Amino acid sequence: MVELARSWVEGWAVSRGLAGPATVPWGLRIEVGKPQETVRHVLLDAEARTTRALTASVTEPAVCVKGFLPATELDPYFPAAGWLPLDPCFLMATELRPSRVPAPDGYTVTTSTADGVATVRVLGADGGPAASGQAGLTGTVCVPDQISTEPAHRRRGLGTMVIAALTDAALAHGVSTGVLGATVEGRALYEALGWRTLAPLTGYVSRARRETR
Repeated sequence: MVELARSWVEGWAVSRGLAGPATVPWGLRIEVGKPQETVRHVLLDAEARTTRALTASVTEPAVCVKGFLPATELDPYFPAAGWLPLDPCFLMATELRPSRVPAPDGYTVTTSTADGVATVRVLGADGGPAASGQAGLTGTVCVPDQISTEPAHRRRGLGTMVIAALTDAALAHGVSTGVLGATVEGRALYEALGWRTLAPLTGYVSRARRETR
């Protein structure tokens, strides 16, 4: 599980065009550099002493920490005065297999791969965006990311089609395993496609920005 978790972090960084994660006592650290998320820490070892040391050291806003334990186990390390819990997610994985899903009538699909990122775009009959997604490819692991369907095009199987296209792109580049972080809603889609849940993915963000406004 730890190696798959590490692969997820590495693939996510590739997908977002970020430098690879640095190893720290509690796990991994990524410099994200966005206003809503400046730094991301991922707890590969949520040992009490190192986790408390991390949370106590954070003084700036928009620092994200994620760990592979239920909120009931991580909450004590993240005092409400300084941290805001994020929506629950799940670490999921699967062995990739060819899964060609034809586009519904009126839709067109394009797939491209550059700099280790596979990208899928789905256009509607009017040429406007209908769905999209991307995946970071690292070693033998594919990390699907930012899968979305426009509201007017939902419930037509486009999300499944995007995942299938990303899977085929990954297989074409010799990648055999998929790992991702899924929302509660996304988990249902991935389970229907044969993905298995490995662990909860619990997150927090430092809320100093809220306190200084």
